[in-house]
Amino acid sequence: MVRGVGACLPERAVTNVELASRVDTSDDWIVQRTGIKQRYIAGDGETTVSLGTRAAARALASAGIAAADIDLIIVATSTPDHTFPSSASEIQAALGITQGVAFDLQAVCSGFVFAVTTADKFLTSGSHKRALVIGAETFSRLLDWEDRTTCVLFGDGAGAMVLEAVEGGEAGVIASKLRSDGRHRDKLYVDGGPSTTGTVGHLRMEGREVFKHAVGMVTDVIKACFAEAGITAEDIDWFVPHQANRRIIDASADKLGIAREKVVITVDVHGNTSAASIPLALDAAVADGRIKPGDLVMIEAMGGGFTWGAALIRW
Repeated sequence: MVRGVGACLPERAVTNVELASRVDTSDDWIVQRTGIKQRYIAGDGETTVSLGTRAAARALASAGIAAADIDLIIVATSTPDHTFPSSASEIQAALGITQGVAFDLQAVCSGFVFAVTTADKFLTSGSHKRALVIGAETFSRLLDWEDRTTCVLFGDGAGAMVLEAVEGGEAGVIASKLRSDGRHRDKLYVDGGPSTTGTVGHLRMEGREVFKHAVGMVTDVIKACFAEAGITAEDIDWFVPHQANRRIIDASADKLGIAREKVVITVDVHGNTSAASIPLALDAAVADGRIKPGDLVMIEAMGGGFTWGAALIRW
């Protein structure tokens, strides 16, 4: 079951107007194509680990659980502080946790869905009791700030969720579906890495190709979750999609028959924070009272690779 959520954003918010003073773009151009109005950019001293640690601490406080009670930490990230050790182990140490296991999971924007599904497998197997699942990113460090088609899309941040194994009941992950297809590598990738260029590299994306595939791919895994759970779109209380592009979100909801008022939107204020986008949106919807205990929540995402997935959660 979900015990608590938490989030952390960098201090600095960057508006479209500020970006337009640096690259050839405009507020109207960005909003019309993406729905994004601002994003948060990590400053000096703000890293994936520092943001993830603060989000995790807030999730633990929300859950009323001590850090020492966590025996599994999974961090979904494509922007770790170091090639190794894992950001998860660094967050584990920062929280003062000395038991259990901590590791990173890399599925780009789908990372949080993959991480929640992975944690659920550990918990339902009986091998672990309480999991801290974190999505944390500093994508601003991967961006080519002269490429107006990508630098306007992404932001930084972190979100976390505490999951606990409980006997009986219907709370927790009810159904999940994960997919990957490496043939789409060139549509969304980073052009660097330790084994190739020895550099971090920059994010590259064929935006139209990603958009073309996104709606069909995510709706397929969502329908598969519906089928497994024996429900329909009308039965869910909240749809919390990856916050990449408002047009993709709207098209996906419409195709699935999910009412617009059930869709949680934060892309306008956060931009695309990759693996952090879903837990940031979950935290916002819990904080303002929309998501409540007993609600049926669908999360979904698609990321580079391609990877994509969905998970149905009883809150």
